[in-house]
Amino acid sequence: MQPLEYCRQKAAESQSSFLAGFRFLPQHKQEAMIVLYAFCRELDDVVDDCSDAHVAQTTLNWWRIELAKVFDDAVPEHPVCRALKPVVRDFALPQAELGEIIEGMQMDLQQARYGSFEELALYCHRVAGVVGCLITRILGFSRPETLAYAEKMGLALQLTNIIRDVGEDARNGRIYLPSADLQRFNVPAQVLMQQTPTPEFSRLMAFQIDRARQAYRDAVALLPPEDKKTQKVGLVLGSIYYALLNEIERDGPENVLKYKIAIPGPRKKRIAFKTWLLGFKP
Repeated sequence: MQPLEYCRQKAAESQSSFLAGFRFLPQHKQEAMIVLYAFCRELDDVVDDCSDAHVAQTTLNWWRIELAKVFDDAVPEHPVCRALKPVVRDFALPQAELGEIIEGMQMDLQQARYGSFEELALYCHRVAGVVGCLITRILGFSRPETLAYAEKMGLALQLTNIIRDVGEDARNGRIYLPSADLQRFNVPAQVLMQQTPTPEFSRLMAFQIDRARQAYRDAVALLPPEDKKTQKVGLVLGSIYYALLNEIERDGPENVLKYKIAIPGPRKKRIAFKTWLLGFKP
């Protein structure tokens, strides 16, 4: 299997909302997005699929070596990194930003809880903010403020993921909601771990939804008018995840402990098409 075909297969298996806006892109940018997504997916799988922490750490260290090969004269072993090599060259993707994604996975190996929002924001920067910047580089931009928009949009998307996945993460022994927020709203960690929603938990989740919604507003406000056209794919992603956030709120935020809310495929396509034509106004 050719490296790009491997990446396509990896991306298709995920059925992620992340892929919804790619169909609007020219082929070379669409392929670059698919390769970037496959790279992120492979790293995420290291943490999700390795039950042995030592094996996971060894695997992450191997990915660091593979990434270094992308930027030198060596030939990477993994098909994703072989596909990534020309993408890095064609779109001038920084090694530091790709490396930050690995460091985000490293945080997942080392800790299962976050004390403050500032700690969580660092994690979000590494697993989502820099991904937003890499996407922006592939799409093209003319103003440096557009990278600030991308960072903030990455934060908004990741906060939405965290809200959606509260129950699933708790069942896997992880709590991403900051401990300071749990204390502020009088929500013991056991409420999450035992899947027993309370009125206090509902208020906590309403606060988290408001925080994520503000991040979307801040992101869109940072995007310079000159780059709105080139950054449409990011706005499509933002509008789909924003719709997910609203759906969680309508369903009842306490229900995130019981199941995951998802936007059906046909609705994603409608949102994507509407955003492509009219833009995104959170």
